[in-house]
Amino acid sequence: MAKAVLTTKVDPAYDDLPETHYHFPRTYLRQVEAALNDWIIYYEPRRSSGDLSSRGGRQCYFATARVIRIVPDPTRSDYFYAYVDSYLEFVRPVPFREGGNYYEAVLRREDGETSKGAFGRSARYLPESEYEAILRAGFVRILEESRSKELKIESHSRGFSESPAEFERPIVERVISRPFRDAAF
Repeated sequence: MAKAVLTTKVDPAYDDLPETHYHFPRTYLRQVEAALNDWIIYYEPRRSSGDLSSRGGRQCYFATARVIRIVPDPTRSDYFYAYVDSYLEFVRPVPFREGGNYYEAVLRREDGETSKGAFGRSARYLPESEYEAILRAGFVRILEESRSKELKIESHSRGFSESPAEFERPIVERVISRPFRDAAF
């Protein structure tokens, strides 16, 4: 299993509906298969449609979901559908680059400029650390509120007990929890 970034447009040329499925050509089958039963992040590019002159896309990561099934497209050979569940939009859309920081290292060339070739790939592998960094940036407000509540509870419940050990829950574990998802809506 591996994390991935899947690119989808506001008005896609493919039959994408990010909340339920992602439509893609065989070119990206290996990357999407690697993400089966794992998490992906959706990215919205600058082009808002399949028209090469279109503009208006936000150039940001905007949601996460888990790939649960991949099936061939019954009407187009060499195309597939990746079905997802646990779709959750970020509270804050995350730009692909903030200052000099690229959330995906593969998008930054050695000279510091953006790699157009890497950006041209609609499905890209995503290391766990980069996935977590994007999630933290997308849910920063909820994570801060959650941490603030935890600190208040700790300060009121100390009594005669020892200070609790610091424990950082994995971001994926937090994102799939009901209280977190409720706060995101």
